Amino acid sequence: MRMSHIATIVAAGLLASTTMAFAAGPEIVSGPSAQPECFVPWTQQTKYFKYPKKAGPYRIALANGFIGNTWRIQMIKTAKAYSEQPAVKAQLKEFKVVSTGEDIAAQIAAVNNFIDSGYDAIVIDAQNPTAFKSVVRRAKQAGVVLVAFDNTIDTDEGINVNVDQEGLGKYWGEWLVKTVPNGGKILEVRGVTGTQVDTDRHKGIQDVLKASGKPYETVEVVGKWDDGTAQKVSADAISIHKHFDGMTAQGGSTGMVRAFMDAKQPFVPAGAETENGFRKLCAEHAADGLKCASGGTGPAQVAVAVKTAIAALEGDVVPQSIKLPLARVEDPDFKAGENFYPKQTDNFFVGNSFPSCGINFTAQEIMGQSETNQ
Repeated sequence: MRMSHIATIVAAGLLASTTMAFAAGPEIVSGPSAQPECFVPWTQQTKYFKYPKKAGPYRIALANGFIGNTWRIQMIKTAKAYSEQPAVKAQLKEFKVVSTGEDIAAQIAAVNNFIDSGYDAIVIDAQNPTAFKSVVRRAKQAGVVLVAFDNTIDTDEGINVNVDQEGLGKYWGEWLVKTVPNGGKILEVRGVTGTQVDTDRHKGIQDVLKASGKPYETVEVVGKWDDGTAQKVSADAISIHKHFDGMTAQGGSTGMVRAFMDAKQPFVPAGAETENGFRKLCAEHAADGLKCASGGTGPAQVAVAVKTAIAALEGDVVPQSIKLPLARVEDPDFKAGENFYPKQTDNFFVGNSFPSCGINFTAQEIMGQSETNQ
């Protein structure tokens, strides 16, 4: 009788504890969001979250995975630059940055460690869209705001911030169909294998090429969104296939074009990312036949993710899934000092601002930061 009574008390305590833990998660409420010009819902069906308000300043962590390319390095630097802006810095007790590489288990462990260490919010560029569901649940139970950006998480229980990555692939595909209208052989330089961004962009490109009804043949290589890697794999593809009618790169766009130049191949239409070096080459060699479409989003989306986390901690209403605009420019509209910068490094992503969110960075502000863990 006594043991049964104790068991009942323990069970009741566990139930209460679980109930309290789940109560720490967000309430689903009606829109609009607190800053509708910045926090734009992905669709009309997107739900809205309202987290319990917490008193600041806050402890926020950035859990990054892969860091072996320019975009990720610039993203880390942008996050640090944003955290140092006076208005943001005043809201932060601590801003921690960790990059764990391509090891998914290591990134999951890092996020769990931040949850266990009592951080108020965690922003994450996920190595895999489906591997973090248990982490999402733990964060919700602990009352931790979890915001995934760029490579987001397949969940409706945490916040996702992203551009339409599949739509970006479709944009490049549509450009190629328009400029190579009769079909042909296309070089496709893909990103980091297994990530949602790579999968979505590839799908967008391929869906458009197939829907055109024209005889396109795609040669895929893995460039990891990195100029050096993209240049090498593009050079290998040129050596094997000898001729291409068009090219596209998710990242490493400058390296892809330079591979054609080094091989003394004629320029072909290129739909690719927003690297400064790529846009320089597009402007410099337009008269030589290098016709380009440059679209993407700068690494400043990490700043939007941090801004979203702070808004959620302050009890503001935010969409569960936030859609960011793309930065686009096409030949012949490449303009020095406006959408590319001749005096800046090739390894810099332009379009690195979100004016609707009050987020804008100079190259100097970003490049003065370090990409190391802190």
